[in-house]
Amino acid sequence: MNNVFSLKGKSILVTGASSGIGKQIAITCADNGARVLLAGRDEARLKDSLREISDESESKYSIGDLAYEENLNSLCEQCFELEGLVLNAGMVKLLPVSFIKKSDLDLIFEVNIKSTILLVQKLLKAKKIKKGASIVFISSISTQKATVGNAMYNASKGAMNAFAKTLALELAPRQIRVNIVLPGFVHTNILGVGNAENEDLKKHRLNYPMGRFGEPKDIAYLVQYLLSDASEWMTGSLIPIDGGFSLK
Repeated sequence: MNNVFSLKGKSILVTGASSGIGKQIAITCADNGARVLLAGRDEARLKDSLREISDESESKYSIGDLAYEENLNSLCEQCFELEGLVLNAGMVKLLPVSFIKKSDLDLIFEVNIKSTILLVQKLLKAKKIKKGASIVFISSISTQKATVGNAMYNASKGAMNAFAKTLALELAPRQIRVNIVLPGFVHTNILGVGNAENEDLKKHRLNYPMGRFGEPKDIAYLVQYLLSDASEWMTGSLIPIDGGFSLK
C-alpha cells in the first residue's frame, strides 16, 4: 500500500537546521526517506545533526549566515532540485518598543524576512524548486496573539505570513504548495536555564490548556505532513500548533 505520508525519494532543504526545531525537522524528514540539505551557521552543530541521520539518506549540510547574500548564493548553488523547502532560520531579540534601535530592527528583519524572501527568489530563478513541491514557513503563534517585548519578532514573522500567502497564490498554477506553521512555546536546549527562569516557565505553562509546552518533534510531525503527498490540496494555510495557547 502506498504511504502518502512518506517522504521517500524527496529532496528537502531545511534552514536553521543546526539545533532545536530545524534540527528535528531535518532528522524526521530523513527518517521518513528524504534526502536532506541542512543549512545553518554553526558547523559543529550541523555535524552533530548530520550524525543523527542515516548515511543511507545521502544528506549533507551547508554552513553560512543567510543574512549575507554571498551565503545565499552559495547555498543555492549547493542545493539539489527540491521537492520540499522548510524555512526555519530566524532569531529573537526581546525589547520593549521604546528601547528598539534601528540596528536591532535591521538585524531582525534581515535574518527573519529579507534573507528568507531572497532565498526563495534565488531558488525559483535557478529552477531548484520542482513542480509539485511543498514550501513550509516556520512562523509563530505570536503573530496571532501578541506578547510584550516581542514587537520586532512579531512584526518580522507577520511579514513572513503575508509574503508566504502571496507566494502561495503565485505558485499555485505550478502546483507548488506554500503553508505557514505557527508554533507556540517549544522546548529547546536554550530554555529552562536557572531557577528564576524555571519559575517563569512554570507560570507561563499555565497558559497552555494541554498542560505542557511543545517539543521539537511536535512541530516536525506537522511539517512532515505538509511536505508529504497527503497535503497535496493544501496551500496558503496558517496552521497554529500551540497546545491550545491561542484559545485563551
